Amino acid sequence: MPLKTYGVLLARAVDTRREGARETPHYQIHLVDDHGTHYRAAVNVLSQEHPSELLYVVADDFRHPLTARLEDLPGGWNTLPAGPGGPNLDFVRGNLFDPATMRPIPPDVAGPDNDLADLLDHYVRRAVDDPAARVYLFGARFGPEPSIKDKVFGFLPGNGVHDVHMNQGNSHRFRGDDGVWQDGGLLLHFPGQSRWVGIFLAFQSQSWHTDDTTGHTLDEVDGTRPAAGTQPVRIVAALVNPKGPAPEAETVTLLNASPDPVDLTGWRVVGRLGHGTQVPATAPLAAGSCLTVPLATDVQLGNHGGEITLLDAAGLKVHGVSYTGDESAREGWTVVF
Repeated sequence: MPLKTYGVLLARAVDTRREGARETPHYQIHLVDDHGTHYRAAVNVLSQEHPSELLYVVADDFRHPLTARLEDLPGGWNTLPAGPGGPNLDFVRGNLFDPATMRPIPPDVAGPDNDLADLLDHYVRRAVDDPAARVYLFGARFGPEPSIKDKVFGFLPGNGVHDVHMNQGNSHRFRGDDGVWQDGGLLLHFPGQSRWVGIFLAFQSQSWHTDDTTGHTLDEVDGTRPAAGTQPVRIVAALVNPKGPAPEAETVTLLNASPDPVDLTGWRVVGRLGHGTQVPATAPLAAGSCLTVPLATDVQLGNHGGEITLLDAAGLKVHGVSYTGDESAREGWTVVF
């Protein structure tokens, strides 16, 4: 059963609190929205399951069509409906980052700049010090609790966001929280620098191969993260905005980066909404060779940003990319990933 209250909080960070490394600690953030409503974000820094260290990746200059989808959201809590149409996060399907770049990190240890609390401090304290900065916190809402003060920052009513991490592919113990397009995360927008920072967290016990409907682990496959650079076939380019009137002849270019031929029978190229085009039936793609895939008319790639994903014959994700509206604005130019 997916999270009951998934959404995104848009607010200003005003304070932080570290809880150390005991039991199930969190990095706590105090936020206030444009209406003066107070919230607390409880960000996990340690897993209850082995291995206990979380995985993290930081996009210090985050460029993704997601940011454009966030522009019109009002301040405060925004409930997000299930599915790929809105600004929802999905670590598997949204092509937000390469899972191979995630690294484990301890929760809170002695010394500077060597744990997850230090990393969060580095960015969130900058947002606290910048009055124009805004924080977008994705996760599940708790509260409001009219008669209960917040246990960390003391405001009333108690109110906030948790599950600010990957929320699919869980072990049996937390399987009830599984879902798609409901992952948590932390985006910080610094308008004065025209910069977004993305911070994404996951538990090492979670699987990266999940069911497209339930978000449950696909037990028959290895759900571990791919090692960096091991994807045999990758999306390397796309003609998103061809010259001429719509419907346009869009294409996606694949590269076999491995030293061996790869059979692409049954593979598909899909867009954000899940509409797909079958990769043309050919001989196995030779090592180092490219293949250009013409897209069907119902798989049109948006000119204002989008995501492209390559699935194998079993429907498992092989590779994924994203592009922004700026990258696709020039008619006739190919976007190179």
